[in-house]
Amino acid sequence: MNNNLPEMLSPSIPCTTSPKSIILTGASRGIGLAIARYLLMSGNRVLCIARTKEPLEILQQEFPGQVGILVGDMKDFQLGAQAVAKAIHDFKCLDGLVINHGSLSPIKRLADSNPTEWRSAYEVNFFSAVALIQPALPFLRQTKGRIVITSSGAAVKPYATWGAYGSAKAALNHLVQTLAVEEPLITSIAVRPGVVDTEMQAEVRGSHKVMDHGDTQRFRKMYLEGQLLRPEQPGDVMARLILGVGNEFSGKFLRQVKKMFISNGKRVNEILRSWDAADLAKFQD
Repeated sequence: MNNNLPEMLSPSIPCTTSPKSIILTGASRGIGLAIARYLLMSGNRVLCIARTKEPLEILQQEFPGQVGILVGDMKDFQLGAQAVAKAIHDFKCLDGLVINHGSLSPIKRLADSNPTEWRSAYEVNFFSAVALIQPALPFLRQTKGRIVITSSGAAVKPYATWGAYGSAKAALNHLVQTLAVEEPLITSIAVRPGVVDTEMQAEVRGSHKVMDHGDTQRFRKMYLEGQLLRPEQPGDVMARLILGVGNEFSGKFLRQVKKMFISNGKRVNEILRSWDAADLAKFQD
């Protein structure tokens, strides 16, 4: 058990919870806010972590008695232990972690960046997740809990200028695989949410001078043609996953796959988004 946790927070105390108690990072906007709202509207308790306090206070006012707030930067590795301690103190149990925070910075080619920038990217996108998961493990073992991590298509497809972000997301995918073999009582999955209408996508569209022209044009076209997903589309499914996904999915990166079929004599490739895949039908609307 992490030495930063108070001794009184012992995972040996019997713990069965309904509703569930969840720690959620990146909870103030986008996919994270969508996940928070779904969980809270379902009657669950959520410790919301973000750098911005005001959106979390709004949730707390709307759902009294269900929302815990922890404001801070996930690059502060002490925040993970603090979050677990607060969740156990406030909710008595811990049923799941949704690790949703992340940063695309630096949006630079390798030749134009430096190791310090890459280290910073890994601190926020990868090591902060480790710092939260590690102290939570004893409590998640006890509840046979779940860990859901927001990954990215960039974890498996390279984009020029996204090297730090994409490789950190790939590391998260491997972390999920490692957790599946090291922690069989805990269900751990990574989810590719798709191209979602969030502030990160706005940042992508504003980075046209350094990204490959083809990539920026694709993302701009999706935005202009209304093809971006609403945060609630992957968010609601991810919320259902943290509440009920089975252990048979542990270690998986629920990613976009292609399904080939014949239509009017022609071969067609249908894209199945991770959260929209057929094997997750019971978690979808």
